[in-house]
Amino acid sequence: MTDQIGFIGVGTMGEPMCRNLARKSGLPVLAADRDKAPLERLAADGVKGASIDEIAQTCQTIFLSLPGGKEVEQICLGADGLVSKARLGWTVVDLSTAPVSLARRLYAEFEGRGAAFADAPVARTRQAAIDGTLSIMVGATAATFARIEPLLRHMASEVTHCGEAGAGQAVKILNNMILFQTGVALAEALTIARAYGVDGKILFDTLTKGSADSFALRNHGMKAMLPSIFPERAFSTDYALKDLGYAIQMADEKGVPALGADVARELMERARELGYDKEYWPVLIRAIADAVGKKD
Repeated sequence: MTDQIGFIGVGTMGEPMCRNLARKSGLPVLAADRDKAPLERLAADGVKGASIDEIAQTCQTIFLSLPGGKEVEQICLGADGLVSKARLGWTVVDLSTAPVSLARRLYAEFEGRGAAFADAPVARTRQAAIDGTLSIMVGATAATFARIEPLLRHMASEVTHCGEAGAGQAVKILNNMILFQTGVALAEALTIARAYGVDGKILFDTLTKGSADSFALRNHGMKAMLPSIFPERAFSTDYALKDLGYAIQMADEKGVPALGADVARELMERARELGYDKEYWPVLIRAIADAVGKKD
């Protein structure tokens, strides 16, 4: 039987990742999602819409790209979930961002049924998913990583084996924690600069030439905060709060103070209260502006 790849979840990030996998791997790809629209778009790239049961029955390698840990747990461990269907030789790769503890549990559950599991959360923007230039951080055995790395490289320009099960999630969650805290610093700096009559574009352009330069500055700062562009169907405030919660949970479990992460969460929660829960997360700058307005 011809190797087939299953892909469960073709939303904001999953759709372009699935498309690149279908275009570049040369293998048949079956995709499942509750929303039919992305499945219809993917059909033009040869992706066949299927049910999760069909994917479980016909695919040896199955990718998951879901909103978070709750959805991953439901698909894998819920009634009639993937774990209950697992068989010898399966490889399940979770591209979602989910708790480290869940990744370790899924590794044990699938391994107990003769199947392999890897946590492989993705970083960078939706445009990077479209371009196939994501960064993917993988937690897996060496053998599993060697098997899935060629497939991951169809979706990413950087693929890093971070360690055993859960290591990929740990690195991705901490990556996002740092990103969000950098976003807070950029939002504060831009707001302060404008309050003193300094042009925000001059500020950010100048920062790119010095030690404050960063990916966050060039992307989240210059492309979102500066022009006040915070689209939906990007990485929303709600999603950012989810990932930040995972980071704070990790810190709490080990007794590590995470004061910067706490501040970022406070601002994001305020942005959500202001009605920006579905907008691109750099919208947290509006929570700072709201606080300034209340002091005038």
